Order: sequence, then C-alpha cells, then structure tokens
Amino acid sequence: MTDALFCWCRAGFEPELAAELTERAALTGQPGYARAERGAGYVEFIGEDGAALSRALPFDQLVFARQKLLRLADLRGLNPTDRISPVIDALAALGPTRSFGELWTEHPDSDTGKPLAGLARSFGNALRPALRKAGWLTPKDEPALPRLHVILLGGHHIVLACSDPDDSARWPLGIPRLRMNADAPSRSALKLEEALLTLLDDDERERLLRDNMQAADLGAAPGGWTWVLMRHGMKVTAVDNGPLKQALLDSGRVDHLRADGFQWQPRRRLDWMVCDMVEQPRRVAERMATWFREDWCRHAVFNLKLPMKKRWEETRICLEAFEHGSHRKLTIRARQLFHDREEITVFATPAG
Repeated sequence: MTDALFCWCRAGFEPELAAELTERAALTGQPGYARAERGAGYVEFIGEDGAALSRALPFDQLVFARQKLLRLADLRGLNPTDRISPVIDALAALGPTRSFGELWTEHPDSDTGKPLAGLARSFGNALRPALRKAGWLTPKDEPALPRLHVILLGGHHIVLACSDPDDSARWPLGIPRLRMNADAPSRSALKLEEALLTLLDDDERERLLRDNMQAADLGAAPGGWTWVLMRHGMKVTAVDNGPLKQALLDSGRVDHLRADGFQWQPRRRLDWMVCDMVEQPRRVAERMATWFREDWCRHAVFNLKLPMKKRWEETRICLEAFEHGSHRKLTIRARQLFHDREEITVFATPAG
C-alpha cells in the first residue's frame, strides 16, 4: 500500500498539515487527499503513487510536518498475542526482501497515543530479532540505509512505513530530545537550539556558527536566544526595552540596547539576526524582509506567531511576503518545531 505519505505533526495542527500537503501536492501535479483527525498527531495523505508524492514533497520544504514517511501497509484487527507475524507477512507481500538499516517503533505524540509508549518499546524489542532473522533488518544498525517505522496507533492497529535518512527527520517522531540547561535564562532557549539543530544541516552549522561572529537578538529579554548565540561563541547585541539576566551582561559578550526591535538597525552588516518578538506575523515577515533587502545580516532565524484560524494560509502569505520583500535569492526553511506552540520558526540564508 505504497500509495500514501504518513506525517507526524503537533497534535491539534492536523488541519494545517492536511491543507499544506493538499496544496503543495496539487501544485506539483500529484493531487491526492488528506485523512486527518484533530488531536491525533498525524496526517495520512493518499495519492496514486506514494513514492512519487514523496519525491514531489521534500521534507525540508514542509512546515507543519515533524516527520515524513512513506506508508507501506495498514494493519488492523491484530491479535495482541501475535503482532509479529502480520508485520513480517505484510513486508513479504511488498516484494523481494530488502534490508532496512534501523527499526523505529513509534506512537502518536498525543493524549491518546502516549499511553502506547510502553507497548511500543516492548514490541520493538521483540520484533527486532525476528526482522533480522527474516532478513528485513541489517545485523546491526546502519543509519545510512532506509529505516523501517512500525507505528502503533492502538493495540490492534499498526502502520508500517519507511523513511529515507536524507529526506526525513533524524529522530523518532521527528522530535529531538533536548534538555533545558540550568543556566539558560528562559525555556525559549530550547526553541533556538532546536531550530539550529533542525533547520541547518551539519555543514551549515559548522560554517555558519563560529566564534566571534556578530549577532543581534531582536526582542531579546530575558535573554534565552541571546544565551544560545553566546554559547556558540558569538558577540551579541540584545535589543529590548526589557531587562536581561545579569549573567549575560557579566559575560562580556553581550551588549544590551534598550530599544524597539522593530525600529533598531545595525550600523554595519551582522553575521546573524534572530527574532522572537510577539507581534502580528505579517509585520514580522515585513521587517525580516527589510533586514535582508538592506543587507543588514547574512543569516537569520525568526518566529512567526500564528492566528487561531487559517494558519496554513497565513503561513504561506507570510513566507511569500518575506521572500518577495527581501529582493534577494534566499534559501528559506520553515518548521513548526517541537518547542514551538502557536508559531513556526524560519531560517533564511543567501541561496547558493
């Protein structure tokens, strides 16, 4: 049943992901329909050819998907005393045996899905040796090979799916498990840490996050994003009329300017600008475009706070306005991160 995509998302944002997949697929000539239930934590998008759909919808271009998988089989009415045989039989029905590099057993990150965590762990431990014996799983984990995902949607319902490591998230459920550092001024630090880990690839992080780069943090107080930049060795101008944590000021790497982040502009081009101001998303997108149009920064990460309704439509409008208003060719990646709530996070850098 390789006719569908299976995408994890934040519970409650299934309609946004469904609308995004439907619109993007239609624009690429791969129409289909979405199957979603609010609060489920995932969306299935059904078309004529799942592999073609997957190629037409690269993961790094999706906003509301935490993870993108190619659905292989939908197994319902399973007997709890033997879930392993139906999984192996379903794989065998797909054709010649091929070895997957890893097995991930997952469950929805939702109120109804979280109680399945223990079952997912124990089933994965039992299934893994059976798959290796049958030749469907390599003798040891090989992360460069396609992954097999066994998704428990209930005790009697399993979805089998696979992912390409180069076209998917690197973590189960698409969630990087980050710990709050005791020295961080606020939990908002986790948002920027996740953005740099998720929206930049390994080469970009090595090239673009270096000691003594110059950065600005617009709307910095109390300093969570400033703290993250400082930990990457940058010198930061923190722009906010509110107070910063004293430890940031004592570091010698932070200058605090009491000013309006929407009005302030740097005297010379900076390496980085980040922004997490609470404001209308279109106004933020317009101001971010000005920063690139005026060549005030090389790279940026910023958040867009979304309205309660028509969130995919607002996202598309804001991203298009930002790209058009920048008057530059940019690489733009946007994602609703695990640590985001009613917002998306955007990374922008010159194209090429």
